[in-house]
Amino acid sequence: MSRPSTHSRGSWSGSLVRGLAVLALTAFVLLPLAQAILTSFTSTIARDGIPEGSFTLLNYWNVFATPALRAAMVNSVVYVLLNVALCLGVGLPAAYAFARTTFVGDRHLFFLLLTFRITPPVVLSLPIFIVFSQYQLVNSPVGIAVVHCLVNVPVAIWILEGFIAAVPREFDETALLDGYSLPHFFVRHLIPVIAPGIGVAAFFCFVFSWVEVVLARILTVTAGKPITMAINALFGFRTDFGLVTAMTIVSLLPGLLMLALVRNHIARGFLIRT
Repeated sequence: MSRPSTHSRGSWSGSLVRGLAVLALTAFVLLPLAQAILTSFTSTIARDGIPEGSFTLLNYWNVFATPALRAAMVNSVVYVLLNVALCLGVGLPAAYAFARTTFVGDRHLFFLLLTFRITPPVVLSLPIFIVFSQYQLVNSPVGIAVVHCLVNVPVAIWILEGFIAAVPREFDETALLDGYSLPHFFVRHLIPVIAPGIGVAAFFCFVFSWVEVVLARILTVTAGKPITMAINALFGFRTDFGLVTAMTIVSLLPGLLMLALVRNHIARGFLIRT
């Protein structure tokens, strides 16, 4: 009877260690989410006919029945969609220019744009508030959408440039020789080819705008508050944690939907042509 080889035992133990590590990491990530989901279905404040600690759907009902929370969700959707549209509208032509043209300092300028993404938002908060207050953009979803372009446009250019650079130049030349104008080529040919990249760029712009707090707090003093500020406003002397977690779970759903749509293309979005 032959014994298992040392190599087989080592391979089995290595697989076990990797499996346990993945399981531990999964538990570390998902346990807080599981706790939040359970709390969202729990009555954390005693109400008529609903004792504290019992299962209830009232928290989710209150999320959609409370005017301030409904308005916050509408505000978030408005400024996020507007921000994504602005970022793609500016990022696509800029990314095409970086991918198809060469000029002195093009790589330096390309990476200089990314410094806006790594700059702490609090550093820009005071000048942004002063400028935006002069143009009546405070307390407005439009103001938040515009200011988020400072950090989202560079990321959109970065991602889209990688996708456009992967398309052969002959693709452009053939379309232009066939008589297509540059705008026509852009809309009818290039955009369908790099559609996954557009989805990835839209995803990252969406995620940052949806969860950003610092600039949203500064620019929404009395009105136009987004969903992040609405959740923050729920904390008080007697906090209804069931309502807080229900609002949090609702705020996660759009991001999860976007992630499911572009998950297969996210890795390609970080390709940078060198």
